[in-house]
Amino acid sequence: MVKKKIVVLTGAGMSAESGLKTFRDSNGLWEGHDVMEVASPQGFAKNPELVLDFYNQRRRQLLEVSPNAGHHALVDLEKHFEVSIVTQNVDNLHEQAGSSHVVHLHGELFKVRSTQDETHVLEWKKDLVLGDVDAKGHQLRPHIVWFGEMVPMMETAAQITQLADILIIIGTSMQVYPAASLVNYVTGQTPIFFVDPKPNVRPSDFRNLTIISQTAVEGVPTLVNHLFDTMT
Repeated sequence: MVKKKIVVLTGAGMSAESGLKTFRDSNGLWEGHDVMEVASPQGFAKNPELVLDFYNQRRRQLLEVSPNAGHHALVDLEKHFEVSIVTQNVDNLHEQAGSSHVVHLHGELFKVRSTQDETHVLEWKKDLVLGDVDAKGHQLRPHIVWFGEMVPMMETAAQITQLADILIIIGTSMQVYPAASLVNYVTGQTPIFFVDPKPNVRPSDFRNLTIISQTAVEGVPTLVNHLFDTMT
């Protein structure tokens, strides 16, 4: 029997349940910084030490947290479904939990790359400082998609989403583009489940939409049990 394909889109609310700070505060600042200071090519060119320190703090914090019940529930989904996760998050908590197919739209904290060759990517869990260079002497930078940069995995994510028999959206406002456009790649007949304690969508926004107004820790295990009961 062919397994149904489930595509899961996850955002900051997924990681927040593990204790990771979401970058953007209510006033729009990222840890007290204007977003363009710490997450743009211009900001890096102007003050690389500030940018490197910002991501060093994020990387250190990631080393201190663990996947939550929501992450683990998505791993359980793989027992009966073909599951692909497309995440806006730059942490590796999905992989730590055991999910086998994860696409990172916005890059990965535990990787760095050459400033001159974006295909030269290295695993990296320690602090990154000025003077850390690739084999050709070029400075390394966080392997993060900054504002104003292309989202290289977007086409892959769109192709995956097009094949979804079921779409699950967890912990994201669906306001960040181009990631938010992925919901448009599923057919009108595809069931969509939206898990968020403060959902900003209404049942009338999409056909076949089910809203679960809970956190990832509460709502994802509930949803997974529901899918097991009704679709397997």
